Amino acid sequence: MTSPVDPAAAERDAAPQFVLPLVVNIEKAEPPARTDALETSARAVLTFLADPRVEGDGEWAKALRSWTDGRIRKVVRRARGAEWRRAEALAGITVHGERARVRVFPPVPVDDWPRDLARLQVSGTDLADPEPVAPPHTGGPVLWLNPELEMSAGKAMAQVGHAAQLAWWRLSPAERHAWEGDGFRLAVRTAAAERWGRLTDSGLPVVRDAGFTEIAPGSCTVVADLPALRGQPQIML
Repeated sequence: MTSPVDPAAAERDAAPQFVLPLVVNIEKAEPPARTDALETSARAVLTFLADPRVEGDGEWAKALRSWTDGRIRKVVRRARGAEWRRAEALAGITVHGERARVRVFPPVPVDDWPRDLARLQVSGTDLADPEPVAPPHTGGPVLWLNPELEMSAGKAMAQVGHAAQLAWWRLSPAERHAWEGDGFRLAVRTAAAERWGRLTDSGLPVVRDAGFTEIAPGSCTVVADLPALRGQPQIML
């Protein structure tokens, strides 16, 4: 999530690197719709960040601090059948969408994943929306995708997770609590070209990809548009 031109990038690179693993359940016969998977992935990241186990002396707090000291990486892998059952046996949180299921795990060293997660594939997450996606609810939280970029579903799931996290960091404790109480309701949509230009200049949280996979470094991938953030002064993250 940190751009390589960020002045803090060198310091983050010097820290031990951790990654937040996300696993999406994709069964051959009944894969989830793409938008459902993206929205569920974003809510999984928020559910993890709101979990009491990441706070204070909680069992996941040290892993969270190690992760946020370095580059904020997320990797999405897919699982089906026995693979999914083994993933669910590991410590983590499963978040359900309409049909999508995404399990988020506490951060792990980038080169030392648990065996049952390391063996899962990153490729093969090319999901589609079988029906036209309805417009988002007026005024509600929306994570807007860049209309000029093509990303696999797995890559896009990681990017909307970044956007949800940037929004979480910008919210007050009361605003976080209210969003959690609403089940972290949000929509993921692709912005129209004219809207995208306004969004990236609005001061809302913007994800700029580090360029490790699929897209060029520094690409703006997602803007997090939450009612509570509209009109705030821009903060560089």
